[in-house]
Amino acid sequence: MPSLVERSGTLFPTAVVGSLPRPDYVREIVVDGWRGEGWERHLDAGVCYAISVQEAAGIDVISDGEWRRASYIGIIAEMAHGFELGYAPDGRPWTVVTGEVTSKATGVIADEIAFVRGRTNRLIKATLPSPALLAERMWDPERSSSVYESPRAFAEAVVPLLRAEAALVAKAGADMIQVDDPHLCLLVDPEVRAQYDDEWDGADAEAEFSADMDNEVLADVGDDVIRAVHLCRRAGARVRGEAYHSGDYDHIVKDLARLQTDHLTLEFSSPGAGDVNVLEQLPDDLEIGLGCVSVHPGEVDDSDAIVERVEQAIEVVGAERIALNPDCGFAPGSAARVDLDEVYQKLRYQTEAAKRLREIYA
Repeated sequence: MPSLVERSGTLFPTAVVGSLPRPDYVREIVVDGWRGEGWERHLDAGVCYAISVQEAAGIDVISDGEWRRASYIGIIAEMAHGFELGYAPDGRPWTVVTGEVTSKATGVIADEIAFVRGRTNRLIKATLPSPALLAERMWDPERSSSVYESPRAFAEAVVPLLRAEAALVAKAGADMIQVDDPHLCLLVDPEVRAQYDDEWDGADAEAEFSADMDNEVLADVGDDVIRAVHLCRRAGARVRGEAYHSGDYDHIVKDLARLQTDHLTLEFSSPGAGDVNVLEQLPDDLEIGLGCVSVHPGEVDDSDAIVERVEQAIEVVGAERIALNPDCGFAPGSAARVDLDEVYQKLRYQTEAAKRLREIYA
């Protein structure tokens, strides 16, 4: 299996999960649709800045900050027909499936990666939304059921599009392709599990379905790309002050073991994330992207706190299987108001912790 440790040539490689906070002018372009003179040049310059922030912080595996996306899941509407775009009450973009999902534009995410590839020598991560996550967020019983009778039917319909895009992303130069699946992770929460047990065919069946869909998306990326899945308990929603989800991974660990991936990024720094001992139940060759940095605004973990969290995981899986990353993206939605300078400081502490750990365990 390819791994970040192998690809980076160092223990404890550092990575972002995906998104970075966007400046106001980037939000005006991607959310408000500003198309003044030179808007494309301005957006490109913004993405170059996002790259530079990560490089300056010392991050080994970078992204484009997802600055070209109105939301990390809404990008599916750029790739496919069948969606209606609108806004949630809080102003965030909201997309609903109302028609048959058919291809509209290929290479949307691949183009993101090609731009970054031409501007850095760091390892590059690409992110795609999971089919089950799209179904949870975009399937509406009143507006979608005439086309797709259930969320799962819709999820299955988007798999071919995402799988084809993932293959293009690999060719564009991504070192890691990550499927973001907080939906699977929400099934650790007792209240969410109870809802699925009451309304559908059970939380266990939903978790199995979600994992299977993730495997389908990554099926054609080839052996040279690191296949990854990211799990968190909607950390981005907590940033916005929405519902707090908690629960340990024991509820879904058998489904995590089903994932045909090389790398798994897991939230562990937030309260209620559970014990790292659950990691010993995962396959021995699975690399762990340890969520060891809080993404909550105002909570800046220094290197001491990060080292302590990582060493707890080292006792379970060993140093050679661990990469360091935040719990989640810092701003999964473009409306998120998060201080970029604070995020830079968090990333600096993350890389400082990695250096300290290398001195101890190299």
